[in-house]
Amino acid sequence: MVDSLLKEYQAKLDSRFDILLTENGQLYDEVIKACRYAVLNGGKRIRPTLLLEFYKLCGREDDCAYNFACALEMIHSYSLVHDDLPCMDNDDMRRGKPSCHKAFGESTALLCGDALLTEAFLVASKTLTIPADRVVKALSHLAASAGVAGMIGGQVIDMADNSEADDDVLFEMYRLKTGALLKTACAIGCILAGADDELVAIAEKFGEKVGVAFQIIDDILDSVGDAKTLGKPVGSDEKNNKDTIAVRLGVEYCRELAQKYTDEAFECLEHFDGDTSNLKNLAAYLLKRDY
Repeated sequence: MVDSLLKEYQAKLDSRFDILLTENGQLYDEVIKACRYAVLNGGKRIRPTLLLEFYKLCGREDDCAYNFACALEMIHSYSLVHDDLPCMDNDDMRRGKPSCHKAFGESTALLCGDALLTEAFLVASKTLTIPADRVVKALSHLAASAGVAGMIGGQVIDMADNSEADDDVLFEMYRLKTGALLKTACAIGCILAGADDELVAIAEKFGEKVGVAFQIIDDILDSVGDAKTLGKPVGSDEKNNKDTIAVRLGVEYCRELAQKYTDEAFECLEHFDGDTSNLKNLAAYLLKRDY
């Protein structure tokens, strides 16, 4: 059921990306090719799906939120391109294919990430069928989640030597590095639909809980997953001397911890009046994933 939901959204999003990231015979087409390679490479579209499902949950049935959904995925894709660079995680594979810097060279991959981040805000700003105050508020949330106090901050913590840090430092890194975009996806869906601040805050809490559970599972898979199934190398954290909750606390305990965060996410959905089954199924799917 979740697979079909994700594939439905993926098809719609990819058709839009095909238009948004079009090669047009310009001298800079190489970076557009790299952007297409980074975005149209089989991602599950979890963040756009969360945004669009909360948009529906708050009473909207139209396609007016798709610009923001595309923008969110472009930002996520840029972060993966930069994550894989030699100066970061130095990974050669992403989703079963050579990383962007392996396919296009390091300098083009760097500019590809820059381009995707910048173009994301251009795409989102062209949301003209939703009241401007909601669009501005959603843009603010998007910028904050991608910035220093969001995903970038999480990356900074991730790059530091955390071997002597408290567990709380690692959980803060999870909340920022992974949780920030998932959290803002849920919030933006509600904001664009016109939900009140209380529901937006509850949606954010759902996204944050799912985000922490997601990163815990990600760390578990990096320790015990299968590289062929994952489509990228395993053992990246150990190779880069990164300390993770999975390494500190053990795989079985961390699975229980991820379940706890997922259960708390389910509780958030009880505050919404609409059909939350897709969101519940998606959270459960992310908890049980093996790639």
